[in-house]
Amino acid sequence: MEAVQLFYWTESNDEEKNMRDCPFCSIEKKPNEEIILSNAVCVFIQQPQKILIGSGLIIPKKHRETVFDLTKEEWYATFELLKEVKELLDEKYNPQGYNVGWNVGEIGGQEIFHAHLHVIPRYENEPYSGKGIRYWLKQLDNKRPYI
Repeated sequence: MEAVQLFYWTESNDEEKNMRDCPFCSIEKKPNEEIILSNAVCVFIQQPQKILIGSGLIIPKKHRETVFDLTKEEWYATFELLKEVKELLDEKYNPQGYNVGWNVGEIGGQEIFHAHLHVIPRYENEPYSGKGIRYWLKQLDNKRPYI
């Protein structure tokens, strides 16, 4: 199958190389990913998961480093696609809840510097049922040392 570039970058010069290396800017760089849903501005992708069944990412087609770089059009398109994703996941997996969120910056847990929204279905029979992202961040072990 011929690789298809679905994503494109909007900058030039020094940043162009980084965007060419971005795994979300060229679909062939993430061969296990499958585009499940899309609109004119963003896509929802999934890859085979052993634990986070049904989870995936909503990604703008234009290279935006973080959620704070999205245009109003990209925000709206992301929200519209999120509603479609929820409908699809509800029908296919019947989750009892969701975690939906963005990681921003290295300290915030962002590993790929192309904005992407995590959509994670949650189930009542999982060991960490009822524990969202704030549960982990509020742990005493995560307390910052005094400056």
